[in-house]
Order: sequence, then C-alpha cells, then structure tokens
Amino acid sequence: MNLTTQEFHHPAKGLIHMTGDNLHHPGEARASGPSVADTLASDRHRPPPPLLESRYEFLGDKDIPFERYTSPEFFQRELRELWPRAWQWACREEHLPDIGDTYVYDIGPYSVIVVRSAIDTIQAFLNSCTHRGTRLLAGEGSGFSPAFTCPFHGWSWELNGSIRNIPGRWDFPHVCHDTHDLQAVKCERWGGFVFINMDPDARPLAQYLDVLPEHFQHFPLERRRIRLHVQKTLPCNWKAAQEAFMEAYHNFETHDSPNGGNTQYDIFGKYVSRFIHNIGNYSPESLDDYPGGKWRKPPMTDDEMIAFLGVYGLDPGKVPEGETARAHIAQALRRYFSETLGIDFSNVSECLMLDSIEYHLFPNMFFFPGINIPMAYRFRPNGMDVDSSLFDVLILEPLPDGAQHPQPPEPVRLNVEQSYTEVEDLGWLGPVYDQDTGNLAMQQQGFKTSRKKGLTLGNYQESRIRRVHITLDEFMSGATARE
Repeated sequence: MNLTTQEFHHPAKGLIHMTGDNLHHPGEARASGPSVADTLASDRHRPPPPLLESRYEFLGDKDIPFERYTSPEFFQRELRELWPRAWQWACREEHLPDIGDTYVYDIGPYSVIVVRSAIDTIQAFLNSCTHRGTRLLAGEGSGFSPAFTCPFHGWSWELNGSIRNIPGRWDFPHVCHDTHDLQAVKCERWGGFVFINMDPDARPLAQYLDVLPEHFQHFPLERRRIRLHVQKTLPCNWKAAQEAFMEAYHNFETHDSPNGGNTQYDIFGKYVSRFIHNIGNYSPESLDDYPGGKWRKPPMTDDEMIAFLGVYGLDPGKVPEGETARAHIAQALRRYFSETLGIDFSNVSECLMLDSIEYHLFPNMFFFPGINIPMAYRFRPNGMDVDSSLFDVLILEPLPDGAQHPQPPEPVRLNVEQSYTEVEDLGWLGPVYDQDTGNLAMQQQGFKTSRKKGLTLGNYQESRIRRVHITLDEFMSGATARE
C-alpha cells in the first residue's frame, strides 16, 4: 500500500479512506480488529463508567526536537520553570503515620521536607536553613524528627516550621518569625498520595487533577498499600524515560507480544491522559503490518493465549467450550487475589482484573487503577544530569475493608547496570521492565547522532506524548501554571 491512498478502520465510522498527505481526517486512523470498546462490550462483567469513556483530539504532527532531551540549556529551563511550579507526589500518607514522621523528596537541585506536624496535619517546607542555607535533613526518604535542627549552627524549628531556638539569640535582633520561619511549600493530598508544589501562587491541586478525582472514586487509591517500591537510575532524559511507558506501540518488537495495536488513547485535558490496553486478545496487525517482524505467526488459539498470559504461576487449565481466554484468565485472577488478599473480587470487571489501565498526570506521574497491574510510576531528573533520570515504581496492593496501612517498605534501589529481575518480589514484571528500559541508552545516544532534528510521533498511538510537550511549553511560558 502506498502513501498516497490508504484505508483505515475508524471505531465509529468503519473503513475510511485517506489520500494525499493524510489531511482529510488526521488522527482518525485506527488499527484493524476489535477496539477496546468492542472488547469491553463483550466482557461478561461491565467495567465502571469512566472506563467506557473515549476522548481524543488531534494535536498536530510536527516532529519533536531532539534537543528537548539533550540540551543542557533546555534542561536548565525545566529546572527553573517547571519543577518549582508543578504539583508532584512526594510520598504516600502511610509514610507519615505519626507526629514527627518526615519524608524528604528531592527533585533536581531542590529538596522538600514533608512532615506530619499534628494528628490531622501534613505540611511541607523547603529543606533549607533560613540562617545560612544548610540542608536540614540529609538523604531522601523516611525519617523522624521531634524538631528540625540545623547541623551547622544549631538553629532549630518546631514541626510546624516556626523558629524554636537560635543559639546566641542576642546577636540576631533582626530575625523574626515572618522572615526566618521555615519556608513553606504548598502541600495537599489525593488518593493516599501527598503532593507538593514549591510555587507560593500555585493553583489548588484539585484544579490540576482534572478527571482523576471523579474517575478514581470507582477505584480509590487511598485503599491501597505499598507492597513494593523499586527505584532505578535510567540512562536517559526523564521525558524519554516516561515516554517509553506512554504507548503500547512498542509491544510488538520490544516485548515480542501480539498485543498493542488496539490500545485506546484518551486525552482529557492539558494535564491528564490515559490508555487502556486490553489483555487477552491480540491485534491483527501482528500478522498484517509486521511482515518482517517477530509476529509472522498464525493467530493464537485460546489455549496458547492462556499460556502466553500466565502470571503468578497460575495454571487455569484449558479454556472451556464457549469461553474466551480473556474471561478464563480473569476468573483465575479473581480466585487468586480473593484468596491472597482477603477481598471479594467476584464481581470485578475483566477490565479492572486484567487490563493495563494507565492514567498520566503532568508532568511525570502515572496511576494504574487495575488489580493485576496496580502500579504508580514517577519519573524525574537524576540530580542535575540531563542524560539521566530516576524511575520509581510502587506496587499498590488493595487493602481489605477495615485494614490499617502497614509500614511501607524501604525502596529497593537499582543502578543503571542492574536488572529488575534482581528484585524477586517483582515476579513476572521484572523481565518486562528490563525490556521497557533496555532501549533507553541507545535512544538517548541516537538523539545526539541523528542528522534528522527530531522524533516523529504517530497521530493516535503517541498522542499522549505530544500532549505532554505542548503542556510543557505552555507551562514554562507561564501560560498554564497559574491560570
């Protein structure tokens, strides 16, 4: 098929024709085969209403300049204009169960202390002495402080940030609470996460979350606990790292998987986007559009699909007559999680039990409401290095009704050379994360080698990536952060 006339499947309009340079219906092309909506409509258990929504907009097709990933100057602009003004989650509420519990969150050159200063109060402050600027608490992560004391000269502050003691107070008549209390950082909570924003004029978090509060009423993240936290250093810019997780287009090659082409991509606004990636069916593109690739194979039988999808060592057996692989493995997962977590999942939809459902919150946060795929991700610069980033994975396990949040585990930290398979508790996800991150060093190098000046994005499958770049430009121009 040449590039001048092409036929594409549209979920509502069926077969459509595109001619010339694809100007008639840009962004409306879809993969052949069943859509996500088709799959969810055929499931035995209907999913919550937000998962039946579909919202897409064409955002253009110009290349994204590579310099946005490699330029020290652009990176410095982000450090000045993005990170001090963007809402971002620093920790979970269960990191701060008692008065005096602290969590230090670092982003680029900045450091923030989050503290439970009273039974019902969580506050945040810049991690900097107001005397001569010394960092008050050292490494990132959990701790406990009855008060904050500077290790340099011994100035100290109450947990609420007010000055407690100044050695040699007689020499500082010019110091008062208004000028030398700890520098407050905006701090709000949603879904069990504690968010911070260093901009004193930032809009409330609720205005930033868009559809997330409405959607996540159906799958409350505050009733999850951190089963596992893994942090890995990745050899690429933070945007390239997160973009590897924003589309399923890479599944055919990177994961040697027949699933990917029929993923649904939704753009809800400047800050929030989503994909829904069905598990348990395959895309005909694996046969039609990749004639030289790994998936030149006949369609999978249901029993082959069961074997392909096997997780947790489950052996659900052969697919019964009249049943689908998708329904069969979803039922096996309902039994498994009901037994292991002590929660009744018998009426939970196939979509929530099985599918990869991924919401992105600008600039760097991902929330998965599913049961089998229950993660939260965070991507950020690794200190001051444009070519390096930190990737945090939280596995968020549902809590039974009435159960209290246990003490969260300490992060397992991996360096660039280490494999996710070294973290035994990741199970089947370990090899998957190795595949997801295995191309990033070569991509970062390729950015700098290419004579072509930018990356090319698909109009639909990679639309979420383009949305982030558009919002990033608006944000750094000041047009979005405080409007």
